[in-house]
Amino acid sequence: MEIQTGVYRSTTSTDAWESDPEVGGEMHVLCEAEGIEAGLSRYTTNRADEPIVYSPPGRETVLILEGAASITIDDGEPLHLRAGDIASLPAGGRTVWRITEVPFKEFWVIGPHDEEVA
Repeated sequence: MEIQTGVYRSTTSTDAWESDPEVGGEMHVLCEAEGIEAGLSRYTTNRADEPIVYSPPGRETVLILEGAASITIDDGEPLHLRAGDIASLPAGGRTVWRITEVPFKEFWVIGPHDEEVA
């Protein structure tokens, strides 16, 4: 929620969740401004056998707050993340997520493509 021009505030215990049909979970968007988007995603059911295929539109950095997931990027080796882990994924990469421990909640930030930063 924007509390003054350019300043956004929320909480990880928010009740303001909306369906995210692109990936089958729920999300809470903190902000969408100036080429950056940030928010929370959550899953309450195990998705280990139902992979989520997603290509981030910009570099995506995630902080796992609860649960665990396995992420395969462009058919590489799986990246196993648990609560407390942070990872940064390339823009446009084909990621396959498997939620392996629920409840699962992550904080994410999507920024510009890497070449836009250089």
